[in-house]
Amino acid sequence: MRLPFVRDGKGVTMRRILWLGWILWLVAWGGWAQETSTRRVLWLRVEGALTPVVADYLRRGIQTAQDQGAEAIVLQLNTPGGEVNLTLRLVSMIRESPVPVIVYVAPRGAIAGSAGTLVTLAGHLAWMAPETAIGAASPVGGQGEELPQTLSQKVKEILKAQVRSLAERRGPDAVQLAEAAVESAKAVSAREALTAGLIDGIAENPEDLLRQLDGRTVSVQGRPRTLRTLGAAIVPLPMNIVEEILHRLVDPNIALILLAIGVQAILIELSNPGGWVAGFIGVVCLLLAAYGIGVLPVNWLGLLLIAVAIVLFILDVKAPTHGALTAVGTATFIAGALVLFAPVARSPFPPLSPWVAGGTGLAMAGFFGFIVAKALQAQRRPSVMGVEALIGRLGEARTDLNPIGMVHVAGELWTAESETGMIAAGTPVQVVGVEGLRLRVRKWMPSPGPSTSATPSEYQGNR
Repeated sequence: MRLPFVRDGKGVTMRRILWLGWILWLVAWGGWAQETSTRRVLWLRVEGALTPVVADYLRRGIQTAQDQGAEAIVLQLNTPGGEVNLTLRLVSMIRESPVPVIVYVAPRGAIAGSAGTLVTLAGHLAWMAPETAIGAASPVGGQGEELPQTLSQKVKEILKAQVRSLAERRGPDAVQLAEAAVESAKAVSAREALTAGLIDGIAENPEDLLRQLDGRTVSVQGRPRTLRTLGAAIVPLPMNIVEEILHRLVDPNIALILLAIGVQAILIELSNPGGWVAGFIGVVCLLLAAYGIGVLPVNWLGLLLIAVAIVLFILDVKAPTHGALTAVGTATFIAGALVLFAPVARSPFPPLSPWVAGGTGLAMAGFFGFIVAKALQAQRRPSVMGVEALIGRLGEARTDLNPIGMVHVAGELWTAESETGMIAAGTPVQVVGVEGLRLRVRKWMPSPGPSTSATPSEYQGNR
């Protein structure tokens, strides 16, 4: 490249300087581009009530972000709340995280209700999407009931102290609003929360969030850290299959269905021992149902009613009630399910559908009704055991029957008496009655027709 405005002597030097500057610019630009492309933000998503699985999921996310050198963690939150002790664990995990945790209440229409308020305030930064809400953090009992006055005051004071410590860096208006969320269950919109300083911003989408976060300085474990999120790659970290299953189990509809399947599978295994498939399915379903029941707010009287219903189902198989106990057991099962998962005020968990309760009860009734029908059918069936099962069987006279002799029937020798006079040895016979251990037989003659020369397979088997 020859520059027209320089001469040969000094021109060579100028060309070298320009080329060197060009190379240095390319190196700097390449380093910046490489740094931008390697920056990443780990994206976690929590939908529904806060459960123990969420704590494991968050712990895994923090560890993954630390291992990958992520710029930050975004915890996208949409929750109606959860248990107080679990919430305090989540708050502690976020505050102790070596990687900045940004809580983002999203998508539109999402809420950070009850315990979700504390989790949002615990984030090193807090953002919300438009048309979202936060608040209503007043504590309630395990069944959704109001706490006794003294206990309620104690729990509220503890939570108010917690939210004050989390919101004090955001100003007095934020502290006042956070305390009101605990004291009087106050809830506000995203815009109101931003005006009070309870959150740091409102973002339309993930890209908008990363753009607004860029250049922000946060305190992580007591040390300032400036975020570089502009152009960073968003790396989703979904719940794994085990976490997803356990998180979905905190639904009374699913827990009830698993309980019913588990009971039926176990009874099938007990009625037909030796297999393992039904027993294995039953044990797995009962364990999963037990996990869900252990997390959900339940009334244990309902579980007792369900146990009584199962006993009634089993008794109907043994007792000659012809379905009466099954009908009573069905009503008891449905009532037990509705009592076990009775509607709870301000519960973060979904309610039990009456249709699911009724359908599950009817399915249980149908299962045991089928068993009862089979049992009645077996009781009405003629006996096929012992010597009575020999009536109608074909055999062969081994000695002359005049009128008493020996016959071979069903693989054994029997004393027999002829009802048709003399029967020579080797003649086919048919059993027509049993008297004690003596058979009554008559000479068997094949029916006339194209197959008269054929010997019945039953008779062939006795020869």
